[in-house]
Amino acid sequence: MRLFAVAGLPNVVPGDDLAQLIVDALAASGEALEPGDIVVVAQKIVSKSEGRLVRVADVVPSARAEEIAATVGKDPRVVQVILDDSNEIVRMRRGLLVVEQRSGWVCANAGVDRSNVEAGVESDCLALLPADADASAQALRARLGELTGVLPAVIINDSHGRAWRIGTVGVAIGCAGLPPVWDQRGLRDLFGYELVSSEECIADELAAAASLLMGQSDEGRPVVIVRGYRMPAATPAPARAIQRPPEMDVFR
Repeated sequence: MRLFAVAGLPNVVPGDDLAQLIVDALAASGEALEPGDIVVVAQKIVSKSEGRLVRVADVVPSARAEEIAATVGKDPRVVQVILDDSNEIVRMRRGLLVVEQRSGWVCANAGVDRSNVEAGVESDCLALLPADADASAQALRARLGELTGVLPAVIINDSHGRAWRIGTVGVAIGCAGLPPVWDQRGLRDLFGYELVSSEECIADELAAAASLLMGQSDEGRPVVIVRGYRMPAATPAPARAIQRPPEMDVFR
């Protein structure tokens, strides 16, 4: 299996055709999509292309946002943006606001942040997660197929923290054309024992691998091609299939 970052992508702005930018950047570096490729795209450029940006100066915080901001130590306007894109607050304390984002992802600040959003030019904006990252992945996949004749799998990844481990890791918040979870229950191990609880989240594993190349700061590599991964024989599904239902969540 080989992974490589797509070089030469410009700064993405609302309305950009991401698929065209990716195809053009690949061509400029002597590459092209091949059958079986998986295209991993950073959430931030998807959000920017879809105009999922909010100007902080335009936000009027509610009394609830003011109260929460005093507890967590954040700008009340930022808290309001987080609340507006959340279903519920899961945990909060000084410096931490964990919520269930509108699409069901449990994460800090509903995924809202300023990193890699250009100040001044983008008027001190906050970037939100895509409204429906699975739909975004499906649309990008279809457009890439239209432009190239190759229909790759697509993963939209984001950096999330973990409740029990230090450090962020790339995870899939949207996907199309691949099974996000490979259910291996019923298969047998090297010694013939039947697997009874093995479900491998291959979408997250591929997203994390791509994140090593994307980086977290000024690398400027928001698209990574995964080539040569042998997809399991399982039915493709959206990334939302990864979400553990609340009734199965023993920690919430």
